[in-house]
Amino acid sequence: MLPSLTAAEERLLLRSADPEAAPVGEDLSAKTLSALLDNAEFHGILPIMLRKLQERGDAQLPRDAGLRDRLEDLRQKATIATGQSMLLQYHGDRIMKGLAADNVPARIVKGPVFARKLYRNVADRPFTDIDILVEPANLARANRVIAACGFELGSNEAESYELQEFKWLEKENSSLLVELHGDLVHDTGMRRRLSLGFRELRAIDGEATDTPAALLTIAIVHAAGGHKFHRLQLCIDVLQGVRALQSPEAEARLFDAARMTGIELELAVVLNVTGQLFEESRALELAGRIKPDLSIRLARRLITTNTLLGVNSRDKLGSRLRRDAFRWIQRLAKARPQVA
Repeated sequence: MLPSLTAAEERLLLRSADPEAAPVGEDLSAKTLSALLDNAEFHGILPIMLRKLQERGDAQLPRDAGLRDRLEDLRQKATIATGQSMLLQYHGDRIMKGLAADNVPARIVKGPVFARKLYRNVADRPFTDIDILVEPANLARANRVIAACGFELGSNEAESYELQEFKWLEKENSSLLVELHGDLVHDTGMRRRLSLGFRELRAIDGEATDTPAALLTIAIVHAAGGHKFHRLQLCIDVLQGVRALQSPEAEARLFDAARMTGIELELAVVLNVTGQLFEESRALELAGRIKPDLSIRLARRLITTNTLLGVNSRDKLGSRLRRDAFRWIQRLAKARPQVA
């Protein structure tokens, strides 16, 4: 369980997590900073916090030997994580070349694309796997290409086809994970209502690739469709995705994408909680454009700032129950709200 944070410390954590916010200027005790570091590590936002602490300067940190040792250890781990991300990118590029040579249309999504397209400092967004998306009809061919690149299947084949997700591990280094997707929504109970695959992303992008609308759509599905808000990093991707929408045309394309993929519920809920967490008025304004039906109203009561901040706190059971209830709302939702 994570160290408890006061309301003021939670605000410091969120400010430290925001890639665009200035470094925290307050003098922090060793105990407070240690608790913030533990929470940041759990929530996947440690690289951002470490960068900001370095920008502020070690001379401003508490003179505590234990804290200094902890920081040094975390910085070394962050360096290793950056190297792991670079190695994953190398293998991802190698697989993509193999897929192109075999005439299998594919695209890398999430981690490395988010880091490159949404973050000013690429190291703020490390990733632990490579996600490759293809048409469901091309899964078998893509699997053969990945196997030929020195990876072995680490998931049950029949179950993987059902989930539209195959997990491949590099034979010489099992810490290198490549996931092949036929759809970014793996929950079969939800997939009857929402879907995000290669064809949908191509339609969202139009003539371009990795447009802001497509990236934000992926981030929304990743936060609420693939995962259940289990760490703040998911909302940071959404926050950066909102900031990347630079025109009314991009916003219109986002809402068109929401209607096409069926994620109006997820869009309304994720944008709402992200806006509340980071006091991002634009996210709240975009969420407000979706006419709330009963499922959206219920979901917003379940997915709150406390739900996300309490994932591994004393209230973790309550957080888990609220997030599980949200999943059932997703599975049972039928009607698609209209954008106002």
